[in-house]
Amino acid sequence: MSDRNLHVIESEYSQRLSSELAGKSSSGEDVATRDYHEFKKTYLPKPLSYYEKLCQFSEKFFPVEPDKKKVPELKEAIAACHLNTTPVGVYSASFVFPLIIIFSSILIFFLFPLLAGGIGNMFFVMFSLLIGLLLFVFLQKLPFTLANQWRLKASNQMVLAVFYMVTYMRHTSNLELAINFAAEHLAPPLSLDLRKVVWDIETQKYDSIKDSLNMYLSTWKTTNLEFVESVNLIESSLYETDHSRRLTLLDKSLEVMLSETYNKMLRYAHGLKGPLVTLNMLGVVLPILTLVILPLVVSFMDGFEWYHLFALYNVLLPLLVYYIGTTILSTRPGGSSNEDVLKKNPRLKDHQKLTVALGKQTVSIQPGAVAFLVLIVFLVIGFFPLLYAQMGFSDIGFYQGDFSVEFGSLDGVERTNILHSFLDYREVDPNLPGFTIGPFGLGALLLSIFVPLGIGLAIGLYYKLKSNNLLKIRKEAKELEFEFSSALFQLANRIGDGAPAEIAFGKVSEVMKGTKSGKFFTLVHVNITRMGFSVEKAIFDKDRGALRYFPSDIIESAMKVLVEASRKGPLVTSQALGNVADYIQRIHSVDERLNDLLGDVVSSMRSQAMFLTPVISGVVIGITSLITNIIGSLTDRVSSFAAGQQQNVQGSGILDMFGVGIPTYFFQIVVGLYLVQLAYILAIISNGVENGPDPIGEHESIGSIVTKSVMLYAVLAFILIIVFNVVAGGFITRTT
Repeated sequence: MSDRNLHVIESEYSQRLSSELAGKSSSGEDVATRDYHEFKKTYLPKPLSYYEKLCQFSEKFFPVEPDKKKVPELKEAIAACHLNTTPVGVYSASFVFPLIIIFSSILIFFLFPLLAGGIGNMFFVMFSLLIGLLLFVFLQKLPFTLANQWRLKASNQMVLAVFYMVTYMRHTSNLELAINFAAEHLAPPLSLDLRKVVWDIETQKYDSIKDSLNMYLSTWKTTNLEFVESVNLIESSLYETDHSRRLTLLDKSLEVMLSETYNKMLRYAHGLKGPLVTLNMLGVVLPILTLVILPLVVSFMDGFEWYHLFALYNVLLPLLVYYIGTTILSTRPGGSSNEDVLKKNPRLKDHQKLTVALGKQTVSIQPGAVAFLVLIVFLVIGFFPLLYAQMGFSDIGFYQGDFSVEFGSLDGVERTNILHSFLDYREVDPNLPGFTIGPFGLGALLLSIFVPLGIGLAIGLYYKLKSNNLLKIRKEAKELEFEFSSALFQLANRIGDGAPAEIAFGKVSEVMKGTKSGKFFTLVHVNITRMGFSVEKAIFDKDRGALRYFPSDIIESAMKVLVEASRKGPLVTSQALGNVADYIQRIHSVDERLNDLLGDVVSSMRSQAMFLTPVISGVVIGITSLITNIIGSLTDRVSSFAAGQQQNVQGSGILDMFGVGIPTYFFQIVVGLYLVQLAYILAIISNGVENGPDPIGEHESIGSIVTKSVMLYAVLAFILIIVFNVVAGGFITRTT
């Protein structure tokens, strides 16, 4: 072929490549594999994708440039949690979303009522303005919060990641393969980070695995330096020619990770006192103590309604408490990880259902259906006083008759003779007959307890039923972990003596018969001998694998190491299992010390949520019912006195001092709902402090704490309301 023809062909293909690659970077800056995008789409939570869409929409609709000094920090936070947005999008969303809320509230609560001939509600306009300002600050900091949460979840997996890399490097000194091995066997989010390290090499963003890994490690220097040091020690082992020194460096990297994890948790536990005091004062003590004097305050205030109290106590305060709680959790150092067993085995979702035996058959019921049924029944009971009043029935109750206290219809009974009523609607203005506010009655107040009780029980039952069976499975796995190290030593010795893994499992199962480890090894042995499975399939098969019945990170890690090391021969397998057994003992001792460190803090938070808060709330409701009853009685008597003494100016002045106040029915619902919200938030925080990101533990904590808290509150409030109203009734009788 002539040079001219070669030149023509070269020119044609050059033009074609130029046209096809137009606008694309050849340096690999914008190149990413399709697998990475699919993996990211699968494992990134849906709220993050919604936030990404909000940022992208806001950037197109109303772009706002952030301060140039903050751009690098925003880019780092966005990259840390793998968000598909820009600093401009983040800042634009922080303006657009609050402005939408503010303008919507102005239209709904002010302009529309004015156009309809009514009066605008400035309280909700100002309240939405406050919410908008808080959202403005929150949305600007949200990428940093998401990055901290991502780092917290990733840091909980770092001990396991270092263990995987060390285990692989002990028999194969290849850093890229070790990172691949860790990424394949870890769960998100750290697996996503490690896959990104490898993909950056494949897309030629970096020239070597060391450059890519060092760039990734630079993001952890300020938050998790021990991880950086451990990985650097693993890298250093590549340059050691002496085998024993190389193994020493690998062991040292794991030791650095474990010891520094304990030290950081020790400092975290000591530093929790201040934030928890702040949380307790702002979220529990001050709001509930304010409720004690609130009935007196609102009795002398005009225009303060129950929905104002709802906006403050059931919207603003829970958001504030949750924000403080998440701030406390964001500073928690990483420890051992408690992964969601449903992610490891989705078939376990059937264990989230409630099974009921009907004769020879069992019926599975969704926890949500049970919770919804409980909620509907309790809400119907709780809202019955409102339905009763709407249906036009006459009020009933206890009143002072001619000779004794009587019970019956209150139609025609003087208000000064009424002791306790079921509804008790009161007139706002004597000049506006028929315009009443309520219910203030004892019966309505007692039935109102069913509203927060139903909501709390529905939430508690849902999470408790959902996590109960999964907790039993994980408890068995934890028991297996406790004794697994000794079982692994025996398995390592059997394989080291030359016995194949298929036979070694059977021999160890006979020796450890009657224990959890023996049961696990028996399952593996049965799958091998009777089902004809390989060792890997006998352990990891989705339908019959032994790990299906013992979902555990540590056990799964040990078995993955066994399968991987078995490819290198029995000697390598024996050594690897011995190292895993040693690792399990060390991580178990670290976990025990961490539980001791955080035990006092966690128990204090749980006792506050399950005992102190419901007790204080119950007392507040009892005192509120007493004050409201007495004030209502005094108002009636002053009204009667003023009516009989029209020229008594002082009497009418006293009458003007008293207002109707907030109906005790709605007051109790607001307080009860706040208790449920507070118990829910404290359950999340206490579990997060103790276990880190742990969905199953969080569900169990919510189910237990919310249920016990709301039940104690309901019983105590019911008793105290009756006791204090009896006291108020005696006072009213004596003053008649």
